[in-house]
Amino acid sequence: MTEALTDESTASKDAENQINPEVLQNISVTLSIEVGRAMIKIKDLMRLTQGSVVELDRIAGEPLDLLINNTVVAQGEVVLVNERYGIRLTRVVPASERMKNL
Repeated sequence: MTEALTDESTASKDAENQINPEVLQNISVTLSIEVGRAMIKIKDLMRLTQGSVVELDRIAGEPLDLLINNTVVAQGEVVLVNERYGIRLTRVVPASERMKNL
């Protein structure tokens, strides 16, 4: 009888710990596209004016990073969609690789 109660208790706890997919799908995340990065000194930052050019660490034509909450999840290329910018995914980062970077 004790074993049956333990099984019911475990099943009840498992049901409580499951994530409701509808709730999960309605959570907002921040999606951003990174063209590149640059590291500059504050004195150089203060000299920037309209028309200044900041060289980034990416080579022209290199894939852009798609980040979700600051984690790279894919890479792609810029496309135009009805006069707006978009990104065409060329590579999705496997979940196992994303977990290593957390």
